[in-house]
Amino acid sequence: MTEHSASTRPAAVADTALARRTLGVPALVFLIIAASAPLTVLAGGATTSFAITAQSGVPVGYLLLGVILGLFAVGYGRMSTYVQNAGAFYAYVASGLGTRPGIGTAFLALMTYNAMQIGIYGVFGFTASSLIEGLFGVTIAWWVCALAGWLLVAWLGVNRIDLSAKVLAVIVLLEFLVVIVVSLLSLSSAPEGVTAAPLLAQNWMNGSLGALLAFGMAAFMGFESGAIYSEEAKNPERSVARATYIAVGIIAVFYAASSWALAIGLGPSQIVAQAQEWGPDLVFVFLEGRLPALLVDLAAVLFLTSIMAALVAFHNAAARYFFSMGRARVLPGVLAHTGARSGAPVVGSLVQSGLGLGFILIFAIAGAGSELGPLFPVLTMFPWLTNAAGFGLVLLLCITSVAVLRYFNRDPEQHPLFVRTIAPLLAAIGLGIIAVLIMFNFEVMIDSSSSPALVFILPGVIVGSGVVGLLWAQYLRVRRPEIYEGVRQANIG
Repeated sequence: MTEHSASTRPAAVADTALARRTLGVPALVFLIIAASAPLTVLAGGATTSFAITAQSGVPVGYLLLGVILGLFAVGYGRMSTYVQNAGAFYAYVASGLGTRPGIGTAFLALMTYNAMQIGIYGVFGFTASSLIEGLFGVTIAWWVCALAGWLLVAWLGVNRIDLSAKVLAVIVLLEFLVVIVVSLLSLSSAPEGVTAAPLLAQNWMNGSLGALLAFGMAAFMGFESGAIYSEEAKNPERSVARATYIAVGIIAVFYAASSWALAIGLGPSQIVAQAQEWGPDLVFVFLEGRLPALLVDLAAVLFLTSIMAALVAFHNAAARYFFSMGRARVLPGVLAHTGARSGAPVVGSLVQSGLGLGFILIFAIAGAGSELGPLFPVLTMFPWLTNAAGFGLVLLLCITSVAVLRYFNRDPEQHPLFVRTIAPLLAAIGLGIIAVLIMFNFEVMIDSSSSPALVFILPGVIVGSGVVGLLWAQYLRVRRPEIYEGVRQANIG
């Protein structure tokens, strides 16, 4: 079996390399969980799930997703022992299913991670603008705040990855602290008593399970990103798998527990109505009167930094996909250039920053004078791009599960039955079902009443990116066979 490493780079860009052996298991875990943004999930994701599904069984959705993604992580984590590449999905699918599907997956992954990262700028700009106005009485346009965040992300993106990891570690720990405080206050309030009511079957096995899973999937976005840093990890044969298992377990249990506690704090019979009334502000409305105003303001600031953490995490992931594809010369080789001191994928990072800047400006112009007012970015840019990305991620996970299944069954004696067949097969089935559920609920997820065509356009763009990748792979096979063959040889398992 051939491992992907710096040694498999094409000669044209062989002088490029990511920073080696800079990330241990704790750093990887923080990078993974930062993408999920714990405070953002509770304040934004969980409250939105309560509001849209009109059910209190949101915690169960997180637990069920944790089981499905845990099964996925079994094969995915083991794959990291054999394949280390900054373009994890691309490398895994190419190794398991072949060169053309691998290149198609690379294009799909690029579109998915860029859509997620860029879409988050919408909610970051709105949140920062609202926070500044609330604290200082100064009104600043959302896009100005988004550009300030973009500048910080762009700077971190061209620096050493361990710098990003240290920044994210502080932010994530503070986020966990806030969510724990909210949960403890919720359990101490409990107007209807501490009860298992939100977990009862009637609150999720009533036709709402599909919506719960579709909305809950966003909370796990980024859990798979540990493999993207495999070339920069210490002892990647073990650390990536461990970090992925830890992250999936923490995300599933922590989000289920905190959303259950929030439902208890407001009352299981009231949580839906309260979420529909207050939306993402519900957590902070709950804290008012229970904590000093200064601490409530601090929690609001941490909500903003949690969004920043997700921006940085997804920026790093997208930049490394650009790097990986440039190194393989599937895309221009210049994308593989890294910083001499930082070891960061500088060109890939700059390209991702350029895309982010372009979309911020496009939505700033489109929202000028909109009847949606300051809510424009959180009702358009954020849900349109991030929900499309969520659909893309599920497709990526499903395809990768099939690739893992085929890869390990080429040499069945070397891998346990559960790892090589049972876990990836169940994961592929579960993820395929979730992909269908997302499509059925997509209209609600993006609130497409004003633009119904987006229900077809956005998923079409995601799927179309993979089709473009397949066509590009065929072009390389016919017109640039040396590149195609190089990719094929690098992925022979």
